[in-house]
Amino acid sequence: MIYFDNSATTKPYPEVIESFMKVSSDYFGNPSSLHGLGVQSEKLLSAARKQIADLLEVKSSEIYFTSGGTEGNNLAIKGTALSQRNRGKHIITTAIEHPSVEDACQALTKMGYEITYLPVNEFGQIDLNDLKHALREDTILVSVMHVNNEVGSIQPIAEMGKLLKQYPHVLFHVDNVQGAGKVSLSIRDANVDLCTISGHKVHGLKGTGILYVREGVRVNPLFHGGNQETKIRSGTENVAGIVALSKAFRISMSNQLLCHDKLQQIKNYLYKGLKELDGVLINSPEKGAPHIVNFSVPGLKSEVLLHALESEGIYVSTTSACSSKKRTVSKTVDAMFHNQARSESVIRISTTYSNEMEEAKQVLAAIQKIVANLEKIMRVAK
Repeated sequence: MIYFDNSATTKPYPEVIESFMKVSSDYFGNPSSLHGLGVQSEKLLSAARKQIADLLEVKSSEIYFTSGGTEGNNLAIKGTALSQRNRGKHIITTAIEHPSVEDACQALTKMGYEITYLPVNEFGQIDLNDLKHALREDTILVSVMHVNNEVGSIQPIAEMGKLLKQYPHVLFHVDNVQGAGKVSLSIRDANVDLCTISGHKVHGLKGTGILYVREGVRVNPLFHGGNQETKIRSGTENVAGIVALSKAFRISMSNQLLCHDKLQQIKNYLYKGLKELDGVLINSPEKGAPHIVNFSVPGLKSEVLLHALESEGIYVSTTSACSSKKRTVSKTVDAMFHNQARSESVIRISTTYSNEMEEAKQVLAAIQKIVANLEKIMRVAK
Protein backbone atom coordinates (compact mmCIF):
# COMPACT_ATOMS: atom_id res chain seq x y z
CA MET A 1 0.00 0.00 0.00
CA ILE A 2 1.14 3.52 -0.83
CA TYR A 3 -0.65 6.16 1.22
CA PHE A 4 -0.51 9.55 -0.50
CA ASP A 5 -3.56 11.13 1.17
CA ASN A 6 -1.89 12.81 4.13
CA SER A 7 -3.78 16.09 3.71
CA ALA A 8 -6.95 14.20 4.56
CA THR A 9 -5.44 12.58 7.64
CA THR A 10 -2.08 11.28 8.80
CA LYS A 11 -1.14 8.02 10.47
CA PRO A 12 -0.40 8.62 14.18
CA TYR A 13 3.23 8.20 15.20
CA PRO A 14 3.80 5.05 17.33
CA GLU A 15 5.03 7.30 20.17
CA VAL A 16 1.73 9.20 20.00
CA ILE A 17 -0.35 6.06 20.46
CA GLU A 18 1.91 4.95 23.30
CA SER A 19 1.46 8.31 25.05
CA PHE A 20 -2.29 8.13 24.64
CA MET A 21 -2.46 4.62 26.06
CA LYS A 22 -0.18 5.48 29.00
CA VAL A 23 -2.11 8.61 30.01
CA SER A 24 -5.50 6.93 29.48
CA SER A 25 -4.47 4.03 31.72
CA ASP A 26 -2.48 5.74 34.47
CA TYR A 27 -3.61 9.39 34.52
CA PHE A 28 -7.32 9.13 33.88
CA GLY A 29 -8.43 11.64 36.51
CA ASN A 30 -10.48 14.72 35.62
CA PRO A 31 -8.03 17.66 35.53
CA SER A 32 -10.63 19.81 37.30
CA SER A 33 -10.78 17.44 40.30
CA LEU A 34 -9.01 18.43 43.52
CA HIS A 35 -7.76 14.98 44.47
CA GLY A 36 -4.37 13.52 43.55
CA LEU A 37 -5.44 11.89 40.28
CA GLY A 38 -6.97 15.15 39.13
CA VAL A 39 -3.85 17.11 40.07
CA GLN A 40 -1.67 14.66 38.09
CA SER A 41 -3.90 15.09 35.04
CA GLU A 42 -3.83 18.87 35.39
CA LYS A 43 -0.03 18.83 35.52
CA LEU A 44 0.12 16.81 32.30
CA LEU A 45 -2.33 19.21 30.68
CA SER A 46 -0.24 22.22 31.70
CA ALA A 47 2.96 20.57 30.48
CA ALA A 48 1.40 19.82 27.08
CA ARG A 49 0.12 23.39 26.82
CA LYS A 50 3.58 24.79 27.58
CA GLN A 51 5.30 22.47 25.10
CA ILE A 52 2.97 23.54 22.30
CA ALA A 53 3.29 27.21 23.26
CA ASP A 54 7.10 26.92 23.21
CA LEU A 55 7.01 25.29 19.76
CA LEU A 56 4.82 28.13 18.48
CA GLU A 57 6.85 30.73 20.40
CA VAL A 58 3.79 32.12 22.18
CA LYS A 59 2.50 32.18 25.77
CA SER A 60 0.92 29.11 27.40
CA SER A 61 -2.09 31.26 28.31
CA GLU A 62 -2.71 31.82 24.59
CA ILE A 63 -3.17 28.11 23.79
CA TYR A 64 -6.65 26.57 23.92
CA PHE A 65 -7.45 22.93 23.22
CA THR A 66 -10.28 22.00 20.84
CA SER A 67 -11.57 18.91 19.05
CA GLY A 68 -9.84 19.85 15.78
CA GLY A 69 -9.77 22.22 12.84
CA THR A 70 -13.52 22.53 12.34
CA GLU A 71 -14.21 23.51 15.93
CA GLY A 72 -11.17 25.77 16.03
CA ASN A 73 -12.23 27.64 12.89
CA ASN A 74 -15.83 27.97 14.08
CA LEU A 75 -14.72 29.19 17.50
CA ALA A 76 -12.34 31.73 15.99
CA ILE A 77 -14.81 33.08 13.42
CA LYS A 78 -18.13 32.89 15.26
CA GLY A 79 -16.56 33.69 18.62
CA THR A 80 -14.95 36.82 17.19
CA ALA A 81 -18.10 37.81 15.30
CA LEU A 82 -20.19 37.59 18.46
CA SER A 83 -17.68 39.44 20.62
CA GLN A 84 -17.30 42.26 18.06
CA ARG A 85 -20.90 42.52 16.86
CA ASN A 86 -21.46 45.93 18.43
CA ARG A 87 -18.50 47.35 16.52
CA GLY A 88 -19.19 45.88 13.09
CA LYS A 89 -20.51 42.94 11.11
CA HIS A 90 -18.18 42.75 8.11
CA ILE A 91 -15.81 39.79 7.63
CA ILE A 92 -13.27 39.21 4.85
CA THR A 93 -12.17 35.76 3.70
CA THR A 94 -11.21 34.13 0.39
CA ALA A 95 -12.94 32.13 -2.32
CA ILE A 96 -10.90 28.98 -1.55
CA GLU A 97 -11.32 28.42 2.18
CA HIS A 98 -12.01 25.11 3.91
CA PRO A 99 -15.73 24.27 4.36
CA SER A 100 -15.44 24.90 8.11
CA VAL A 101 -14.58 28.53 7.35
CA GLU A 102 -16.89 28.97 4.38
CA ASP A 103 -19.90 27.43 6.12
CA ALA A 104 -19.23 29.30 9.38
CA CYS A 105 -19.26 32.56 7.42
CA GLN A 106 -22.43 31.55 5.60
CA ALA A 107 -24.11 30.83 8.93
CA LEU A 108 -23.22 34.33 10.13
CA THR A 109 -24.92 35.93 7.11
CA LYS A 110 -28.22 34.69 8.56
CA MET A 111 -27.42 36.79 11.64
CA GLY A 112 -26.88 39.96 9.63
CA TYR A 113 -23.15 39.71 8.95
CA GLU A 114 -21.71 40.59 5.54
CA ILE A 115 -18.93 38.48 4.03
CA THR A 116 -16.47 39.59 1.35
CA TYR A 117 -14.79 36.74 -0.57
CA LEU A 118 -11.45 37.72 -2.10
CA PRO A 119 -10.64 36.11 -5.49
CA VAL A 120 -7.40 34.25 -6.16
CA ASN A 121 -5.09 34.12 -9.16
CA GLU A 122 -3.89 31.04 -11.06
CA PHE A 123 -1.38 30.40 -8.26
CA GLY A 124 -4.16 30.26 -5.68
CA GLN A 125 -3.10 33.49 -3.99
CA ILE A 126 -4.98 36.65 -3.16
CA ASP A 127 -3.87 40.12 -4.25
CA LEU A 128 -2.96 42.27 -1.24
CA ASN A 129 -4.50 45.27 -2.99
CA ASP A 130 -7.83 43.40 -3.07
CA LEU A 131 -7.57 42.91 0.68
CA LYS A 132 -6.72 46.55 1.28
CA HIS A 133 -9.63 47.75 -0.86
CA ALA A 134 -12.04 45.37 0.89
CA LEU A 135 -11.29 46.73 4.38
CA ARG A 136 -14.03 48.96 5.80
CA GLU A 137 -14.80 50.82 9.00
CA ASP A 138 -17.08 47.98 10.09
CA THR A 139 -14.62 45.18 9.22
CA ILE A 140 -13.99 43.08 12.33
CA LEU A 141 -12.16 40.00 11.03
CA VAL A 142 -10.01 38.70 8.19
CA SER A 143 -9.88 34.88 8.01
CA VAL A 144 -7.44 33.26 5.58
CA MET A 145 -5.85 29.81 5.39
CA HIS A 146 -2.06 29.63 5.32
CA VAL A 147 -1.75 26.59 3.03
CA ASN A 148 -4.65 25.59 0.81
CA ASN A 149 -5.80 22.05 1.57
CA GLU A 150 -6.55 21.18 -2.08
CA VAL A 151 -3.70 22.62 -4.14
CA GLY A 152 -1.08 23.65 -1.57
CA SER A 153 -0.97 27.34 -2.49
CA ILE A 154 0.60 29.49 0.23
CA GLN A 155 -0.96 32.81 1.12
CA PRO A 156 1.31 35.80 1.94
CA ILE A 157 0.40 35.70 5.62
CA ALA A 158 3.31 37.85 6.83
CA GLU A 159 2.50 40.57 4.29
CA MET A 160 -1.18 40.41 5.22
CA GLY A 161 -0.31 40.71 8.89
CA LYS A 162 1.88 43.73 8.17
CA LEU A 163 -0.98 45.40 6.30
CA LEU A 164 -3.55 44.60 8.99
CA LYS A 165 -1.30 46.01 11.70
CA GLN A 166 -2.33 49.38 10.31
CA TYR A 167 -5.94 48.45 11.17
CA PRO A 168 -5.79 47.51 14.87
CA HIS A 169 -9.56 47.14 15.10
CA VAL A 170 -9.47 44.25 12.56
CA LEU A 171 -8.60 40.81 13.94
CA PHE A 172 -6.59 38.34 11.83
CA HIS A 173 -7.41 34.62 11.89
CA VAL A 174 -5.23 32.06 10.10
CA ASP A 175 -6.35 28.50 9.40
CA ASN A 176 -3.00 26.73 9.69
CA VAL A 177 -4.33 23.17 9.60
CA GLN A 178 -2.45 22.25 6.40
CA GLY A 179 0.61 24.37 7.08
CA ALA A 180 1.48 23.24 10.60
CA GLY A 181 4.55 21.01 10.60
CA LYS A 182 5.07 21.53 6.85
CA VAL A 183 5.42 25.26 6.06
CA SER A 184 6.98 27.68 8.53
CA LEU A 185 4.86 30.46 10.00
CA SER A 186 5.77 32.80 12.83
CA ILE A 187 2.52 33.71 14.54
CA ARG A 188 4.13 36.62 16.34
CA ASP A 189 6.00 38.10 13.36
CA ALA A 190 2.92 37.81 11.12
CA ASN A 191 0.74 39.66 13.69
CA VAL A 192 -1.75 36.79 13.79
CA ASP A 193 -4.51 37.12 16.40
CA LEU A 194 -6.07 33.66 16.09
CA CYS A 195 -4.61 30.47 14.59
CA THR A 196 -6.10 27.01 14.11
CA ILE A 197 -4.20 23.69 14.14
CA SER A 198 -5.58 20.13 13.93
CA GLY A 199 -4.02 17.12 15.64
CA HIS A 200 -4.74 14.47 13.03
CA LYS A 201 -2.96 16.48 10.31
CA VAL A 202 0.35 16.33 12.24
CA HIS A 203 0.27 12.59 13.04
CA GLY A 204 -1.74 13.10 16.21
CA LEU A 205 -5.14 11.65 16.98
CA LYS A 206 -8.50 12.65 15.54
CA GLY A 207 -10.58 14.74 17.90
CA THR A 208 -7.71 16.96 19.06
CA GLY A 209 -6.75 20.47 18.06
CA ILE A 210 -5.32 23.83 19.05
CA LEU A 211 -6.64 27.36 18.84
CA TYR A 212 -4.16 30.14 19.49
CA VAL A 213 -5.82 33.31 20.77
CA ARG A 214 -3.54 36.30 21.22
CA GLU A 215 -3.54 37.79 24.69
CA GLY A 216 -6.12 40.57 24.89
CA VAL A 217 -8.35 39.21 22.11
CA ARG A 218 -11.92 38.50 23.20
CA VAL A 219 -13.67 35.42 21.81
CA ASN A 220 -17.19 34.46 22.82
CA PRO A 221 -17.49 30.75 23.68
CA LEU A 222 -19.63 28.45 21.55
CA PHE A 223 -20.03 25.92 24.39
CA HIS A 224 -21.20 26.77 27.90
CA GLY A 225 -20.72 24.52 30.90
CA GLY A 226 -17.84 23.87 33.26
CA ASN A 227 -15.78 26.91 32.18
CA GLN A 228 -12.70 24.88 31.21
CA GLU A 229 -10.01 26.52 29.07
CA THR A 230 -10.58 29.81 30.94
CA LYS A 231 -14.25 29.80 29.89
CA ILE A 232 -13.49 29.85 26.14
CA ARG A 233 -14.06 26.13 25.59
CA SER A 234 -16.14 24.31 28.21
CA GLY A 235 -15.99 20.53 28.44
CA THR A 236 -13.71 18.13 30.29
CA GLU A 237 -10.34 18.23 28.58
CA ASN A 238 -9.19 15.19 26.61
CA VAL A 239 -5.93 14.92 28.57
CA ALA A 240 -4.67 11.75 26.87
CA GLY A 241 -5.42 13.16 23.42
CA ILE A 242 -3.82 16.51 24.29
CA VAL A 243 -0.62 14.89 25.59
CA ALA A 244 -0.51 12.79 22.43
CA LEU A 245 -1.08 15.95 20.36
CA SER A 246 1.83 17.76 22.02
CA LYS A 247 4.10 14.81 21.25
CA ALA A 248 2.89 14.59 17.64
CA PHE A 249 3.39 18.31 17.11
CA ARG A 250 6.89 18.21 18.59
CA ILE A 251 7.92 15.30 16.32
CA SER A 252 6.36 16.93 13.25
CA MET A 253 8.12 20.24 13.91
CA SER A 254 11.40 18.34 14.30
CA ASN A 255 10.75 16.48 11.04
CA GLN A 256 10.08 19.78 9.31
CA LEU A 257 13.61 20.88 10.17
CA LEU A 258 15.27 17.56 9.38
CA CYS A 259 13.30 16.22 6.39
CA HIS A 260 11.95 19.23 4.50
CA ASP A 261 14.36 18.74 1.60
CA LYS A 262 13.30 15.11 1.19
CA LEU A 263 9.64 16.13 1.03
CA GLN A 264 10.43 18.85 -1.49
CA GLN A 265 12.41 16.44 -3.68
CA ILE A 266 9.46 14.04 -3.83
CA LYS A 267 7.14 16.90 -4.79
CA ASN A 268 9.55 18.13 -7.47
CA TYR A 269 9.79 14.63 -8.95
CA LEU A 270 6.01 14.20 -9.09
CA TYR A 271 5.46 17.74 -10.37
CA LYS A 272 7.96 17.35 -13.21
CA GLY A 273 6.74 13.88 -14.15
CA LEU A 274 3.06 14.81 -14.21
CA LYS A 275 3.77 17.94 -16.21
CA GLU A 276 5.31 15.81 -18.96
CA LEU A 277 2.25 13.55 -19.30
CA ASP A 278 -0.08 14.24 -22.21
CA GLY A 279 -3.54 15.33 -21.11
CA VAL A 280 -2.48 16.16 -17.56
CA LEU A 281 -2.73 19.68 -16.14
CA ILE A 282 -1.00 20.67 -12.90
CA ASN A 283 -3.16 22.75 -10.56
CA SER A 284 -0.69 23.20 -7.71
CA PRO A 285 1.71 26.15 -7.91
CA GLU A 286 5.30 25.03 -8.33
CA LYS A 287 6.34 27.16 -5.34
CA GLY A 288 3.50 25.94 -3.16
CA ALA A 289 3.60 23.68 -0.11
CA PRO A 290 6.13 20.81 -0.34
CA HIS A 291 3.60 18.06 0.38
CA ILE A 292 0.74 18.67 -2.08
CA VAL A 293 0.56 18.05 -5.83
CA ASN A 294 -2.87 18.53 -7.38
CA PHE A 295 -3.55 17.72 -11.04
CA SER A 296 -6.40 17.25 -13.49
CA VAL A 297 -7.02 15.06 -16.49
CA PRO A 298 -9.86 16.92 -18.25
CA GLY A 299 -12.34 14.48 -19.67
CA LEU A 300 -11.75 11.89 -16.93
CA LYS A 301 -13.88 12.02 -13.79
CA SER A 302 -11.95 12.21 -10.54
CA GLU A 303 -13.58 9.10 -9.06
CA VAL A 304 -12.63 6.95 -12.04
CA LEU A 305 -8.95 7.78 -11.73
CA LEU A 306 -9.03 7.58 -7.93
CA HIS A 307 -10.50 4.05 -7.92
CA ALA A 308 -8.15 2.94 -10.69
CA LEU A 309 -5.22 4.02 -8.50
CA GLU A 310 -6.77 2.32 -5.50
CA SER A 311 -6.88 -0.94 -7.45
CA GLU A 312 -3.09 -0.56 -7.70
CA GLY A 313 -2.84 -0.13 -3.91
CA ILE A 314 -2.38 3.64 -4.13
CA TYR A 315 -4.48 5.95 -1.96
CA VAL A 316 -5.02 9.57 -3.01
CA SER A 317 -8.04 11.88 -2.92
CA THR A 318 -10.13 14.17 -5.08
CA THR A 319 -11.25 17.43 -3.45
CA SER A 320 -11.10 18.27 0.26
CA ALA A 321 -11.80 15.15 2.33
CA CYS A 322 -14.54 17.11 4.12
CA SER A 323 -16.47 17.59 0.87
CA SER A 324 -15.30 14.77 -1.42
CA LYS A 325 -18.35 12.59 -0.76
CA LYS A 326 -20.76 15.42 -1.47
CA ARG A 327 -19.31 16.81 -4.69
CA THR A 328 -16.49 16.12 -7.09
CA VAL A 329 -16.02 19.63 -8.43
CA SER A 330 -13.08 21.43 -6.83
CA LYS A 331 -14.14 24.95 -5.90
CA THR A 332 -10.47 25.86 -5.42
CA VAL A 333 -9.42 24.77 -8.91
CA ASP A 334 -12.51 26.44 -10.34
CA ALA A 335 -11.65 29.70 -8.56
CA MET A 336 -8.09 29.52 -9.91
CA PHE A 337 -8.73 28.55 -13.53
CA HIS A 338 -12.50 29.00 -14.17
CA ASN A 339 -12.58 25.75 -16.13
CA GLN A 340 -15.30 23.22 -15.32
CA ALA A 341 -13.67 20.24 -17.05
CA ARG A 342 -10.48 20.89 -15.12
CA SER A 343 -12.40 21.28 -11.85
CA GLU A 344 -14.26 17.99 -12.32
CA SER A 345 -11.17 15.82 -12.85
CA VAL A 346 -9.05 16.73 -9.85
CA ILE A 347 -6.68 14.35 -8.03
CA ARG A 348 -4.73 15.42 -4.96
CA ILE A 349 -1.50 13.71 -3.95
CA SER A 350 -0.35 14.61 -0.45
CA THR A 351 2.76 13.22 1.17
CA THR A 352 4.46 13.29 4.56
CA TYR A 353 7.93 12.77 5.97
CA SER A 354 7.68 8.97 6.10
CA ASN A 355 7.01 8.70 2.35
CA GLU A 356 9.90 7.69 0.09
CA MET A 357 11.02 8.58 -3.43
CA GLU A 358 10.52 4.97 -4.54
CA GLU A 359 6.82 5.32 -3.71
CA ALA A 360 6.63 8.46 -5.80
CA LYS A 361 8.18 6.62 -8.75
CA GLN A 362 5.60 3.83 -8.45
CA VAL A 363 2.74 6.33 -8.22
CA LEU A 364 3.89 8.30 -11.26
CA ALA A 365 4.27 5.10 -13.31
CA ALA A 366 0.79 3.97 -12.27
CA ILE A 367 -0.78 7.31 -13.22
CA GLN A 368 0.94 7.23 -16.61
CA LYS A 369 -0.34 3.71 -17.30
CA ILE A 370 -3.89 4.35 -16.04
CA VAL A 371 -4.33 7.66 -17.89
CA ALA A 372 -3.12 6.10 -21.14
CA ASN A 373 -5.48 3.11 -20.74
CA LEU A 374 -8.49 5.24 -19.82
CA GLU A 375 -7.94 7.63 -22.72
CA LYS A 376 -7.65 4.66 -25.08
CA ILE A 377 -10.98 3.31 -23.80
CA MET A 378 -12.60 6.74 -24.23
CA ARG A 379 -11.38 6.99 -27.83
CA VAL A 380 -12.82 3.57 -28.62
CA ALA A 381 -16.12 4.53 -26.96
CA LYS A 382 -16.38 7.58 -29.19
